[in-house]
Amino acid sequence: MTYVAGFVVAVPETKRQAYIDTANAGISLFREFGAQRQVEAWDDDIREGKITDFRRAVKATPEEKIVFSWHEYASKSIAEEANKKIMSDPRMAEIGKDMPFDGQRMIYGGFEGILEKGQRGKSNYIDGSLVPTPGDSRQAYLAYAEKVAGILMEHGATRIVDAWSDNVPDGKVTDFRRSVNAKPDEAVVFSWVEWPSKQARDAAWEKIMTDPRMFEGNPPQDEARRVSGGFVPVMDA
Repeated sequence: MTYVAGFVVAVPETKRQAYIDTANAGISLFREFGAQRQVEAWDDDIREGKITDFRRAVKATPEEKIVFSWHEYASKSIAEEANKKIMSDPRMAEIGKDMPFDGQRMIYGGFEGILEKGQRGKSNYIDGSLVPTPGDSRQAYLAYAEKVAGILMEHGATRIVDAWSDNVPDGKVTDFRRSVNAKPDEAVVFSWVEWPSKQARDAAWEKIMTDPRMFEGNPPQDEARRVSGGFVPVMDA
C-alpha cells in the first residue's frame, strides 16, 4: 500500500507561477529520492467551514491561496530515507533558498495508505480532505471509506486514496492535528478523490449527495470537523 507524504500550503496568489516553477525544479530530485508521484493542486473551490476549513488550517491571509499536495512512495522506509536526503542534499537547499510561501505555516506529515481505488495517472481535478477520526476506529473508518469509494467510482471518480496518520509532527504555528481540531485520541486521515474534470466532479456530487447509501450506518469520523475543498492540479509528475 502506498505511503503518502502530505502537505498543505498557503501561497500568495501573485506567486502562483513562482510556486509552480519551484515545484517543477524539485521533480527530478524527489524522483531520485524515490517518489513515485508528486502532485501540487491549486485552490479552486475552498469554502469557509463553521468549525474548520483549509484556510484556517494554514492561517491563510486574504491574498493567499491554498495548495493541496502529496508525494507517493512505495513504502514508509523509502519515504523516511527520502526525507533524510531532502534535509541534507545541497541541491535541495538551493531550490529552497527563496521559497514563494511561508514555510512556518506549511503543514506536513506522513500517512499510511489504507485504501486505494482506481489507477494512478494524470488527474484534471481533485477533491482533497483532512478527516479526524478516533484512533481505535481504523477498521470502522476503512469500512465506511470502502463503501463511499464504490459510490464515487460509480459516478466517475478515477482514483481514491485514504491514508492514516503515521508521522504527523506538532508544529509551532500550524499542523495537521490542529487543522481538524483533533482530540488526543484521534487520528487524521489525508484523503483525495481524482476526477476527469471539474464539470464531471460537480455533476457527480449532485447525484452522490442524493444517494441514500451515503447516509446509511454510523461512520466513526466527525464530519463537522472535516476539512475539504476542490483543487486544480498545476503539477502532476
